[in-house]
Amino acid sequence: MIVKQNTLFALYSICGILLKAAATKNKVKGAQGQYPIVQNVTVTEGGTANLTCRVDHNDNTSLQWSNPAQQTLFFGDKKALRDNRIDMVRASSQELTISIREATLSDEGPYTCSLFTMPVKTAKAYLTVLGVPEKPKINGFTKPAMEGDQITLTCVTSGSKPAADIRWYRNEKEIKGAKEVNASGKTFTVRSSLQLHVDRNDDGVAYTCRVDHVALPSSPQQATEVLEVHYAPRVEIRHTQTLPQEGHFLKLECVSKGNPSPDPVLWTKDGGELPDLERVIVEGRDLTFTSLNKTDNGTYRCEASNHLGTNHAEYVLFVYDPNALGPHGPDHALIGGVVAVVVFVTLCLIIVLGRYLARHKGTYLTNEAKGADDAPDADTAIINADGNHAHAEEKKEYFI
Repeated sequence: MIVKQNTLFALYSICGILLKAAATKNKVKGAQGQYPIVQNVTVTEGGTANLTCRVDHNDNTSLQWSNPAQQTLFFGDKKALRDNRIDMVRASSQELTISIREATLSDEGPYTCSLFTMPVKTAKAYLTVLGVPEKPKINGFTKPAMEGDQITLTCVTSGSKPAADIRWYRNEKEIKGAKEVNASGKTFTVRSSLQLHVDRNDDGVAYTCRVDHVALPSSPQQATEVLEVHYAPRVEIRHTQTLPQEGHFLKLECVSKGNPSPDPVLWTKDGGELPDLERVIVEGRDLTFTSLNKTDNGTYRCEASNHLGTNHAEYVLFVYDPNALGPHGPDHALIGGVVAVVVFVTLCLIIVLGRYLARHKGTYLTNEAKGADDAPDADTAIINADGNHAHAEEKKEYFI
């Protein structure tokens, strides 16, 4: 009986050992059958990159991060490389996360996470470091430019990775430039040029160079150059009265546009100086008549100059007598002028029409008298004329 019990205990022990061995084998097999899970990371130069490695199930098997040079950074929660920029964020049996602060372009490359099973399982996460383009600069313009000059504006930005894109704007409107890209180590230098034939319309215009890059998603870098263009003046005279009359007020404004500004302007009358009268006032660019008089009649010239040239405009002043114009003044004068033109045109048409009718009537009488030139008397002439008609009829019938 005792032997039988010992035999049963031995059998139970053997079964327990076999079950425990099977359980241990399954755990090892489960750890060996899985791989670490990682993801690629992109960071802007100077930023912080977090690298995470995880496994779904782990039986206290160690995880390790290594850099592109295969130097161990962290083995579990133990730091292996002396780099103050690299820190451990989280370490457990199922996850190892590290951070790299102040990332540089030299940090870019494949980082390896290792799971120390038998054999060791690995996964690679690629760290991409974006090179931030420098603030652009615009070269090639020396103030001021002269109207008609050919100038080249060149926008330059360095340090971008990948190569940046440069766009030009004239005020708010985009214009096209010529782009050039040069590699400089791991980064790129980008240039874009504009060829301009400047005129007075470019004076005060803002040309903006904007740099677009994946590292600057919401705040592109830009530089602006405001052109200064010198040009000769252009002059025009503006006035406030359509029909100047005696005793009325009249203001002539000399509008001159040039750079440098053509100040002061010069007013003259009929090629000479202005009359020295209290009611004729020159103030700045304005010539004012406080009370017009017929003696003010004449040609007034405004002249403006700068170092690039001179320009002028003229205004012919004729002062009307309000009594001669009547109660409706300008309306009666205008109507009288229109009536005079209509009468003149009508007379011309009558004369032309009369001459035309007279010429055709003479031609008719001449044809009627054909055949009478050689006739000795009137009867013979009539017979000859009739004969001519008869011949005409015969000719008509012949041609028909």
